[in-house]
Amino acid sequence: MADLHPIRDIFVEANSLRHHLIARGAPGSPPVMMIHGLAGQAHVFDGIANRLAQKYHVYCLDVRGRGESAWGPAAEYAIDTYVADLEAVRDALRLQRFALIGTSMGGLITMQYAAKYPEQVDRAVINDIGPEIDPTGLARILQYVGGAPEMFADMKAVIRYYKDHYAPMVEHLPDDQIADFARYNVRKSDSGVYVWKMDPAVRSTPATPPSVEPWQALKAMTCPVLVLRGAKSDVLSREIADRMVEALPDARLVEVPGVGHAPVLTEPVAAKALEDFLG
Repeated sequence: MADLHPIRDIFVEANSLRHHLIARGAPGSPPVMMIHGLAGQAHVFDGIANRLAQKYHVYCLDVRGRGESAWGPAAEYAIDTYVADLEAVRDALRLQRFALIGTSMGGLITMQYAAKYPEQVDRAVINDIGPEIDPTGLARILQYVGGAPEMFADMKAVIRYYKDHYAPMVEHLPDDQIADFARYNVRKSDSGVYVWKMDPAVRSTPATPPSVEPWQALKAMTCPVLVLRGAKSDVLSREIADRMVEALPDARLVEVPGVGHAPVLTEPVAAKALEDFLG
């Protein structure tokens, strides 16, 4: 039988920019919005989104400057802009409320958005990020994001890059899944080499702190919150994860064994935690 609700590519004009989302599941089902990390794109959630789409209408957003979304002014690659984008996307899709799932940078967006627009968020998942970031992991991420090569000779070179630089996230995954993870981040240029889809300005623009201090944003969240932490994470320490749960009125922490920054959410422990939490 054909899939009654196939994967759809959606483009919306929001906050003066064209945004791309991947939609799965039946319209009218409870909506879930998924937001990727700093150098990611919407396809990073393909595995878990396919699973959740059995019960939910799942949207995976390409944050501006990534994937198939348009590039914006360099100075606007900042958390406050991404929060404004998300609200404009929600309005364009005519969603009243949704659950938010954010990985790494997507988790920072989730915290800030849920604090600013509490009436729009049913529940929130913060995946391996917190109001304070371990300096070791931050330095590692900035090094591979800022120092990435501009092009690759072939897809094998792209996959090698991801195995080398994203090992904490992908080393437990089979090779075909790593290949899928890598290939959506690049495109083949007219000269036959592979280049990044992401705007180069994302890599070079200094991070602008959000207008709301991160701990204040976290404490302003009123919805139920699930904090996920890779047990080997060098970005979210166990101490900060525990403090996050203590600071919130309705929160739980689940550690994903054998995984660093960040779980891809198809790990059995992560997938079960998500399904239990979303209810």
